[in-house]
Amino acid sequence: MDGRARGALLTAVGLAALLAVGGCSGLSGGHTSEDSAASAPDKAAPAGAAPAEAGGAKAGTGGGAPDLRVDQRSIIYTGNIRVRVDDVDAAARSAVTAATAVGGFVGGDERSSTGDNARAELELRVPAERFTAVVEDLAKLGRPERRSIRTEDVTEETVDLDARIITQRARVESGRKLLARASSIDDLVRLEGEVARREADLASLEAKKRRLADLTALSTITLTLVGSGADTSSEEEKDGTGFLVGLRGGWDAFVASLGVLLTVLGALLPFAVALGVPVAVLVAVLRRRRRRPAPVLSESLPVPAARSAP
Repeated sequence: MDGRARGALLTAVGLAALLAVGGCSGLSGGHTSEDSAASAPDKAAPAGAAPAEAGGAKAGTGGGAPDLRVDQRSIIYTGNIRVRVDDVDAAARSAVTAATAVGGFVGGDERSSTGDNARAELELRVPAERFTAVVEDLAKLGRPERRSIRTEDVTEETVDLDARIITQRARVESGRKLLARASSIDDLVRLEGEVARREADLASLEAKKRRLADLTALSTITLTLVGSGADTSSEEEKDGTGFLVGLRGGWDAFVASLGVLLTVLGALLPFAVALGVPVAVLVAVLRRRRRRPAPVLSESLPVPAARSAP
């Protein structure tokens, strides 16, 4: 290889080396700039940005979970309280005032007797959010003797009713559209009956929804006011236990069972009379025939003479 060729080869090798070094430095510099650009917002962002993003991500992932908060559920509250007071009428007026002051009303009012034996039973409907406060106010009217509070969660039933109502409304609309396009009398009559049935089902579902909405929006409190001398032993026996309570329950069960037995016997008596009389007559006839004596022969049969030996 001459000197000119060797110089050209060295020049080519040097250029290739320069190009390789430049490319590597370019790649390294691009990666660094990207990292700087990516880290810039983190440095510039406020301290609360990361928690906010984390909270947003958590909220986004849990968006499909059911809302279990009490204020978002449909709950029916029912209360029963008995209070002994000195003046039943005055306490009843105070109870009515306490219910109406929070936006409720009186659903029932029953009073009996006067004086120390007076008694009043009030059914109060109050907003559900004021239920506990009203119960506490009623307990302060005198000396509470009994209190019971019950709750019923009807959230699932409410959601199910909503879905069924939406579906039924769609069915009613589709039936009406088909009815509008009916081309014959037979189709018209058949579709009218179908639409009427669907509308009736929809009205029934909507009535159930209104009933549930009323029970969840307004709670029911049954208040029993008794005078200072009123006897409540009979009410205690209804919920109590003991020998007398068991004896009374056993006697009631015995009387009920005896009544059922007499009812069954009364139902079977006509069949017994209709079938028993002919059977009894037949049995009597057969017995009489068996008791008749056998006929006796009046003449004895002739005895053959003995033969003499030959």
